Amino acid sequence: MFSRRTEPRSIASQLVVLFTLAAALLLCCGLGAFYVILVRHASEEDNLFLKDKLLALHADLSTANWTKALNEELTVLRPGEHSAYWIRVIDSKGHTVAATPGMDAFLPPQVFPTDSNLSSVALKPKNYRTGRKLFSLAAISGKAGNETYTIQVAQDRSADEQFRKEFGLLLMAAVALGLVASALLGITVTRSGLRPLAEMIRSVNRIGPGHLHERVARKSWPRELQPLATAFDGMLHRLEDSFTRLSQFSADLAHELRTPVANLLGEAQVSLTRNRTAEEYREVIESSVAECERLSGIIDNLLFLARADAAAAPIAPTLFDGRAAIEKIASFYETIAEEQQISISCTGQSDVYGDPTLFRRAVSNLLENALHHTPAHGKIVVSIANRPTQVEISVQDSGCGIGVEHIPRVFDRFYRADASRSAKGGTGLGLALVKSIAELHRGSVALSSEVNRGTTVIVTFPNKHDLKSNG
Repeated sequence: MFSRRTEPRSIASQLVVLFTLAAALLLCCGLGAFYVILVRHASEEDNLFLKDKLLALHADLSTANWTKALNEELTVLRPGEHSAYWIRVIDSKGHTVAATPGMDAFLPPQVFPTDSNLSSVALKPKNYRTGRKLFSLAAISGKAGNETYTIQVAQDRSADEQFRKEFGLLLMAAVALGLVASALLGITVTRSGLRPLAEMIRSVNRIGPGHLHERVARKSWPRELQPLATAFDGMLHRLEDSFTRLSQFSADLAHELRTPVANLLGEAQVSLTRNRTAEEYREVIESSVAECERLSGIIDNLLFLARADAAAAPIAPTLFDGRAAIEKIASFYETIAEEQQISISCTGQSDVYGDPTLFRRAVSNLLENALHHTPAHGKIVVSIANRPTQVEISVQDSGCGIGVEHIPRVFDRFYRADASRSAKGGTGLGLALVKSIAELHRGSVALSSEVNRGTTVIVTFPNKHDLKSNG
């Protein structure tokens, strides 16, 4: 069965829902607490009034004219008029001595609670509902002379109950209106808060190959979104830099490949204009082979750089004698150096923890580059030194040097400082390869040079424990 695809949730809707729920919770808790406190306070006040009434009637029993006082209490209101209290006095034989007119019709004596002592009377009265009326009932016993009487008092709380209902409905209406207001306020606040995101969307939509220089105006953004705008501007800067470098690299690559391809095509076309001797054809083929080797070298170097950029270049680090490896590489270039009357010397001693093949390739590129740009009777010194956290390999020549304005770009691919250096057969990839090899080993490369005084390139390889801890 296919899983049902769910639409992504809207941030605005989630914020509005959460804001409304939070407001609902606060309103319900606040108004609910207010309702409970008010109702409880009103009920306690009624209970106190009921208790005071009972105690007053009980006190009247000890007076000589209690029956007169009681009759006056019962005849204050005419029959049929509303009374807050309904009173009945019953003797020990169960006969009603006095009662509020009409009380027996809906409040018979048996519905009242049993006698209570003076300390707890009316603190917890009995609620009794009859029809649409709600009464609180309480009773107390007392003596008048030698006779024991029971006083029953009913307090009419129908108005209080009606007030509680109406007040509850009012609070519910207030909660409903509060929720609506909270939802509207949440929508307004959310739209205002998310407006910068809409501005970013418009900025993103404007970005293209010709608009990578644009940046987001983050000064007007909320504080919480400024890191996002800063990260977005940083991404645009990196994209612009990468796009510029890619465009330059593509142009340089086309230029580098065009020359050997043009040479191959020109020599082949010239050789086909008329019949040639075997020796002439051999010369053309040999020249074509040289150009093909040059193309193959460029392609191999580019593939290596591409793998290094993608962190896919294989690294098999081992501990080996760095001085022996350098001397072996130098001996390979001795014949070329003697032909150009250039001396090569090696100094220092240290072990190197790295890929031996990549190490030889880096040092070979540096030596070949130094030989190309060192005049006759010059010298090249290859040094190796062990530092506390790394091994340094330096290649110093006494060649023509590099101008200060070119040094920041010498490690760029296909970059050559001037036409005289490129005329000596370089492709502009040697130092870029050295830099990539150093970075694969988590090392570094630096160059210093002075015009007509020589160039020094220093490559560092981390020690064994440092490379392992960083790996």
